Amino acid sequence: MKDSTFITRVVLKNYKSIAACDVQLQPLTFLVGRNGSGKSNFLDALRFVADALNSSLDHALRDRGGLDDIRHRLSGPPYLNIRLEFTLPDSANGYYAFSIESRSRGRYVVQTEECRIQKGQDNTPEAYFRVDNGKITDTSVKVAPAAVNDRLYLVNASGLPEFRPVYDAFSRMGFYNFNPDIIRDLQDSDPGDMLMQDGSNLTSVFRQLSSDAKKNIEEYLAVIVPGVHKVHARKFGPKETLQFKQYVAEDNHSLIFNANNMSDGTLHALGVLVALFQGDRAPEKRVPLVGIEEPEIALHPGAVAVLLDSLRDAAHRTQVIVTTHSPDLLEDKHIDVESILAVKADDGNTVIAPVDDASKSVVQDRLFTVGELLRSNQLQPDPAALPAAKKKQLSLSDFDKPKSAKAQSKGKHE
Repeated sequence: MKDSTFITRVVLKNYKSIAACDVQLQPLTFLVGRNGSGKSNFLDALRFVADALNSSLDHALRDRGGLDDIRHRLSGPPYLNIRLEFTLPDSANGYYAFSIESRSRGRYVVQTEECRIQKGQDNTPEAYFRVDNGKITDTSVKVAPAAVNDRLYLVNASGLPEFRPVYDAFSRMGFYNFNPDIIRDLQDSDPGDMLMQDGSNLTSVFRQLSSDAKKNIEEYLAVIVPGVHKVHARKFGPKETLQFKQYVAEDNHSLIFNANNMSDGTLHALGVLVALFQGDRAPEKRVPLVGIEEPEIALHPGAVAVLLDSLRDAAHRTQVIVTTHSPDLLEDKHIDVESILAVKADDGNTVIAPVDDASKSVVQDRLFTVGELLRSNQLQPDPAALPAAKKKQLSLSDFDKPKSAKAQSKGKHE
């Protein structure tokens, strides 16, 4: 599989049910665990970053009930920490990290925010900034935008060409939990090219796709929902909806059905496919990461294998993260066990880690599939990875600050 990985590593501290998490991501990653284990909270931490950049930090916090409702209260310190390591399409890599501190009466401050971008293997940053409590303490740019302590500085820095690719990539991540009733209703026309979380602009986004993307989607949908062979958008005054051509009975004639006549499974499957293949017209419209909650919902078990094929296909061009507790989705013996992150609830705390060594061994030896292990409740997080994750979390608020360029130059001459 072509390496489409955008986010290579996620480090979280105190996000909802996740007290400590430090995991590597693949081009296609499955978060596997029971209902209520915290899979959605992991995806929401990434969506939180996108929301804070697209709208504002305040809006992203209020949309989730405020910082005190987001941070993990069992861990003690009033901080929420996120660190994301990334690789950009031009092979530049780096990390973006921030720490938000809760204050009294619902107030908060961005205690620390840092971004580093580098090319090559010498670890010398080509562009960087660090902001501490609203003050720029280190930066590679000669004239830096102003900073405040209640906003993410990357929004201001996006006006600089050095940091714009990072801002664009994080702000164009898409996360989806589709509502078939919303997809079924007549929808407002939307000039935006990025699919909304619930599918409320699915018709508009589908209409803007290239003919190749539409053909790909229709081919997958035809196998998932036998008989459906064509989808197109149709205007109804100021509104619009999707229409489906479907073969009926055995006379090989097709009838046209509007979205309000289609099943939940059909509409949910179409939403998943559009999410996976959106943004194909131009590089700047690319969606670098797609996160989907339980894509197998409302599908017949026989169609789940086709859904897995579509996830693999899409992961050649965009990073895909999927939450699931479906053994059927994971039955394929060719699933790479390294792409599985096991999620478990332990006394109210979410544990996320690679699969334990015993489970890896039986999957790699083709004795059991990942789905069979999940069905028998044998798919567990690797206990050896958990202490390391907690230890790394302790220094996250310091961000392991590299020396500034000036300090590095001084060190060379001493």
